[in-house]
Amino acid sequence: MASYLSATAVLSLLAQANALVRPDGVGRLPALGWNTWNAFNCDIDASKILTAAEQTISLGLKDAGYEYINIDDCWSVKSGRDPNTKRIIPDSTKFPDGISGIASQIHDLGLKVGIYSSAGTETCAGYPASLGYEKIDAETFAEWGIDYLKYDNCGVPSNWTDAYTDCVPDTTNGSNFPNGTCPDLTNPAPAEYDWSTSKTAKRFEAMRDALLNVDRTILYSLCEWGQADVNTWGNATGNSWRTTGDITPHWERIAEIANQNSFYITYADFWGYPDPDMLEVGNGNLTLEENRAHFALWAAMKSPLIIGTPLDSIKEEHVSILKNKYLLAFHQDPVVGRAASPYKWGYNPDWTFDPAHPAEYWSGASSALGGTLVLMLNSEGSKKTRTAVWSEVPGLGGNGYRVTDVWTGEDLGCVEKEYSVELQSHDVAALVVGESC
Repeated sequence: MASYLSATAVLSLLAQANALVRPDGVGRLPALGWNTWNAFNCDIDASKILTAAEQTISLGLKDAGYEYINIDDCWSVKSGRDPNTKRIIPDSTKFPDGISGIASQIHDLGLKVGIYSSAGTETCAGYPASLGYEKIDAETFAEWGIDYLKYDNCGVPSNWTDAYTDCVPDTTNGSNFPNGTCPDLTNPAPAEYDWSTSKTAKRFEAMRDALLNVDRTILYSLCEWGQADVNTWGNATGNSWRTTGDITPHWERIAEIANQNSFYITYADFWGYPDPDMLEVGNGNLTLEENRAHFALWAAMKSPLIIGTPLDSIKEEHVSILKNKYLLAFHQDPVVGRAASPYKWGYNPDWTFDPAHPAEYWSGASSALGGTLVLMLNSEGSKKTRTAVWSEVPGLGGNGYRVTDVWTGEDLGCVEKEYSVELQSHDVAALVVGESC
């Protein structure tokens, strides 16, 4: 796996050279916002979305940087397009004033609005999608005032199927992935194959080109599930790209996705970010510690942070996690684009691909924090002690540093050589390691 990481680092540098740069800094930093899907699935309407927008303001999330209010699948009529204009038709029962009407209300609140479609003939829920209609849909979205497009990978017709199958070691694709490999892959590509020439890449590029040709800057989020080696062409096509199948509000799935995305982390930099899917903070039966670890890992990886829980019933302890000023400062650093990365696996030998036990020790430099963000995860099922040794952390070499606890804001003073903490199952300690002392 270490040799794979070296090759990945080289490919990531090549990919970043072709990043999709948009006007006004749109997409330069990972997106912050809210989305309907994890909260409501298809049970959406204008009232719920406007409530989320208003709660984004009243809960202080807008002030913390969250700006996109995104409408996911199921917003249109299901029967088809307008026979004359060929446009997708908003569901007038759910959206009496149309999508442009709710977009105008969201804009009046000082927020931005997102919409959803798919690079196929139907969306994942069976609604009209955009393959073959990219120009019409991009023009429609721009006319409606859309600021963000989540573009899914459902409804792909057989004539758009790729010649080869890429290795995506995710349980949505099977169960046999020894150390991140895919020995059961039935139709692997030749070693020299360029996935940017694949039909999958072309489907997503078609919407990119359509968006670039409208008179409105629309952030482009690829929901491509990690297929077709998207990490090598994703940031020339969109501002972020999904690396996995869908997330669920279960620790086992969150840990699996964190493990998988950790091996793609070198692709993250200004203008392009691997996306391990939207947040589940506040959903399901996740413990407080699991909510905290989930958010800390996603923020450290500089994933888009898209909230997916009903904001009119969210617990204050979950709002506090989502508004953590240290993690958001790291995530939105205007000077350092690279994400935090694992420097030691902890539970496993380094470079081990383990869906149940992702890398436990992470670090990343931050101009916004004036130091280094350090995470220590307890991936085990019981209380354990984790220790950050300064000499092991990249960029640190001195004996003592001033340290701040990210969760409490407490100044821990001058900490010499190492810092140990006892963590509950699936909790994470997060530190800002500052000036030497």
